[in-house]
Amino acid sequence: MSNTRICFVRHGETNWNAERRMQGHIDIPLNANGISQAERLANALIRVKHSFDVIYSSDLERALHTANAVARALSLDVQITPRLRERNVGKLQGLLLAEAPVLLPEIWQRHIARELDHDLGGGESIRTFHQRMQDILELFLNEHRGQSVLAVSHGGSLDMIYRIVTQQALDAERVAVVPNTSLNWITHDGSTWSVECWADTSHLSESALDDIEI
Repeated sequence: MSNTRICFVRHGETNWNAERRMQGHIDIPLNANGISQAERLANALIRVKHSFDVIYSSDLERALHTANAVARALSLDVQITPRLRERNVGKLQGLLLAEAPVLLPEIWQRHIARELDHDLGGGESIRTFHQRMQDILELFLNEHRGQSVLAVSHGGSLDMIYRIVTQQALDAERVAVVPNTSLNWITHDGSTWSVECWADTSHLSESALDDIEI
């Protein structure tokens, strides 16, 4: 049986990434650097002759713009799903990383403590978010077994994928870095998932921002 390979890509940079402002489900577009990153990503995938059977994307603009740049280059259509969205971080959405602990100290402490069932004031709990990302992995495996999938998503979502694949505890401190437009490959060999390559930004000419919301 052929391996199922999924390349998860984090969207390009936004102004809120650069400001270190938490986005969650708020629909923020790419900035000029993010647009450039998306184009360089598309060109790199052509240059190294990566072949994909299908492209999926989160429905949020920053991911969809990134996915469309790749789709045009590879002559594929994008399948859009909200299941690839970033975690909804509730009342923390829209806040700068520096101001969140001051404005919402109780919610912030629960966020950094990674309390599994706390929804951050109307958002998603870690446990609910984990189930959503587990569901999208199962969908890819069921619908595209033996194929190569490109999925454009978000930093928190990719951290959760890394946790699932490596069996990292949901309340453990983050170990995976997730730069903008990084390539993050996982493989299913018919029985288990494994990480093939993570946080590849070799297609970029400068460093990319890591995620701040996880």
